[in-house]
Parts: sequence; structure tokens; C-alpha cells
Amino acid sequence: MNIRPPAVAGMFYPADPEHLRTTVAALLADASTPAAPPPKALIAPHAGYVYSGAVAAAAFATLHAARGIERVVVIGPAHYVRVAGIAVPTAEAFETPLGRVPVDRQVLAAIADLPSVGRSDAAHAPEHALEVELPFLQAVLGPFTVVPLLVGDGVAAHLAEVLRRVWGGAETLVVVSSDLSHYYDDATARRRDAATAAAIERGDGARLGPDDACGYLPIAGLLVEAQERGLKPRRLALRNSGDAAGARARVVGYGAWSFAAAPPMP
Repeated sequence: MNIRPPAVAGMFYPADPEHLRTTVAALLADASTPAAPPPKALIAPHAGYVYSGAVAAAAFATLHAARGIERVVVIGPAHYVRVAGIAVPTAEAFETPLGRVPVDRQVLAAIADLPSVGRSDAAHAPEHALEVELPFLQAVLGPFTVVPLLVGDGVAAHLAEVLRRVWGGAETLVVVSSDLSHYYDDATARRRDAATAAAIERGDGARLGPDDACGYLPIAGLLVEAQERGLKPRRLALRNSGDAAGARARVVGYGAWSFAAAPPMP
């Protein structure tokens, strides 16, 4: 098989399978799980687990009660290789220390004709944004396939068009992988991240830019499609790296949100 091997095991998260398994389990156990409908979509951060793991766990812990998820669309920004539009891999599976996750080639074939979509194994090979989400998904879900999408440049409408095609039903979960502000002091980061959180929660993707979130385009695309489908965002966590480790003079912001249909009025 054509396998995409882990690129950041031992750096962003433990490379030893048992250590990774216990680390993820502990993060999930510490996460609060508010009573709410199972999400259709999540926004989760993608930094090293020592920094953003607790915030990511707040997102993925909402899946404990989810049933029937067979496919996860994971979409995030390309950090290392320039991508024009949206890059998909040729790999048949993504590997982590917890095992292999098959790539849903059928779904990727369904978006291959879109002008914004192209193949780039070079973009996927070093990328951490999608990889770091997989161990959490492996811990909380049964067997699933992954639809890995890396975003370079483009517009929210292109992302929304791709999401529309891969959206599926209850069997499909969408995960947007993004950190928030980068390398501001603590007070500035909290102010900026609060404004970004407010924009996400009112569905204002046009307000977001690269200084607000590295995955601002995937977030904006999700907000377009979520509004079309009547999904409401729920904030699960909003912190920065200074809350977990490191100095507060230069921090990275992290947030987690779930998207689900609003419950019917009584």
C-alpha cells in the first residue's frame, strides 16, 4: 500500500503507542463533556499535545456519545509547502503509532473535478495539521476512513463547495484543524482570540484573516456550510499556550467548537 507515515510522532505527540494511548486517554478523561447533541463538525487545534492537547480533547470528547461515524473529513492549513487551492494525497492510508487509517479514495474522487482541488503528496508529507488530530479520533471512534484536505490559498466559497460534496449524513464528521493567533503577548492574544471566537460564533467568516487563525480559510468555509445547514457553533474551550506551558510573552491561541443542529423549540 501507499502509506503516508507519521511526520511528527515523537515531536508533537508521543511516538510510543502505549505512551500515546495513555496520553490521549488522560486528556480526554480530563475534558468536560457538556450535554449536547453529537456534533456534525468540530474545530480543534493542532499544536503539540503539551500545549494544545487539553483544548483538542475538549472537542473530541464530544464524540464519546456519537454513534455510526464511519468517515472523518479533516481539513487544515498547509504550513510547509505552498498549495494553490486544496491539496489531496495519493496515499491509501495515513499511519500513526496507533495504527493505519484508510483514506477514503471514493470521496476524494468525487471532488477531483473541482478546479480548486489538486494532488500534492509533497504538501501532505511533512504536515502536522491533520496528523495530530488522528490519534484523538482513533481513541474515540470505531473504524473510520479519513478524507485529508490541506488548504493553501483560495476563498471560503471554494472550501464550502468542497464541504458540500463531502458532507454526507450522520456517517460523516467534519473536523477543521486550526490554531488561533500566533506569537503575541498573553494579553494581546486573549483580546484577539476573543474577537475571533465571537466571529466564529456569529458565523462571520469574512471577518477572519491569517493573523486570526492559521486555518482561517477552512474555518470560513465551514461557517458558510454550517449556516446553510442550520448548524450552531458551541464554544468548548478558549486558551493559549501560556496556560499550559511556556512563557506568556509569546503565545499561540487555541480554541475548540462543536457544530450541531439547534434543538427544537419546546
